[in-house]
Amino acid sequence: MSVLQEGRARRHRNRRSKRSRQGQATRRRVEEAFAVAFLAVVALLAVMASHADGPATVALKVPIVRHVAAPKAPVRGDYGITPAPAAEQVSVKLALPLTSGLLFNVRTGHVMWSKNPTDVVAIASLTKMMTALLVVTHASPTANVLITSDALHYTGSGVGLLPLGKRVSLAALLYGLLLPSGNDAAIALADHVAGTQSRFISLMNAKAHALGLRCTHYTSVSGIIDQGNHSCAEDLALIAHLVLEQPLLAKIVASPSAILPFPIKGGKLFLYNNNPLLVTGYPGTDGVKTGFTDAAGDCLVATARRGRTWLGVVLLHSGNTSAQAQQLLSAGFAKLSKS
Repeated sequence: MSVLQEGRARRHRNRRSKRSRQGQATRRRVEEAFAVAFLAVVALLAVMASHADGPATVALKVPIVRHVAAPKAPVRGDYGITPAPAAEQVSVKLALPLTSGLLFNVRTGHVMWSKNPTDVVAIASLTKMMTALLVVTHASPTANVLITSDALHYTGSGVGLLPLGKRVSLAALLYGLLLPSGNDAAIALADHVAGTQSRFISLMNAKAHALGLRCTHYTSVSGIIDQGNHSCAEDLALIAHLVLEQPLLAKIVASPSAILPFPIKGGKLFLYNNNPLLVTGYPGTDGVKTGFTDAAGDCLVATARRGRTWLGVVLLHSGNTSAQAQQLLSAGFAKLSKS
């Protein structure tokens, strides 16, 4: 073997020896690490066993599912339901037909006289009391409402002068809703609050449910639809009371007329209340709403004050709302003046 060949062989043997030593060192490190890990696991198991009451086992915890009762439906309050004391109850014989009616003390809700107060009947534009309540709850009275084509496609009574594409004050539309009973105002307000009439109707029914109203359901924002749109005298007395608790609404329903700034020729809108007690000047009248459709007949929720005495009447499918309301209210005022 030449000197050159011998040198190459020696270098080759040295490289193999070095790789062998490196491999042995790596195996030792792996074995040491495995031993340390094994000892750590043994120590952990020993600690767990020392704290266990019995054999060291792994227990899976299963969550306990307890039965949760479904929330109860809201309970209807006693406003418009509780009879007045015997000394405050009145006996009235009406000359004309009446399907359902109620005479009540506005301050207490006590019923002084009633006829079929829980009969479920169509309510026509008395629906607008709930519409107005939701509007003042969900929108600012200083807001301006865009008049869209939806509000101009209405039937029945209306303000009739809503300007397409312009903005009208929300307060002016509330006057248009409650004085001449504008179905176009109802649509404009519903769209402003909820985006669509259907979503606003859902809000109306949710409010009726939250109040625990037993007879009330809505299918219309104005009351022009009779099918599925109904209530009863007891529920309507409570809704009227809630309307009167809202300062803006109380002011509106007590107004015989109104002159309002409006974006039309002349710049003013003239509105007149169709409440027959305000029209005839029955003393102390301060609300609330009229209604009429063929199915509902003539309807009225009216209130009046004499000093500290504040009375209300609900008339559904009445032969003459003006005469019957005055007869009942006058009987109530006469009774309380003696008690």
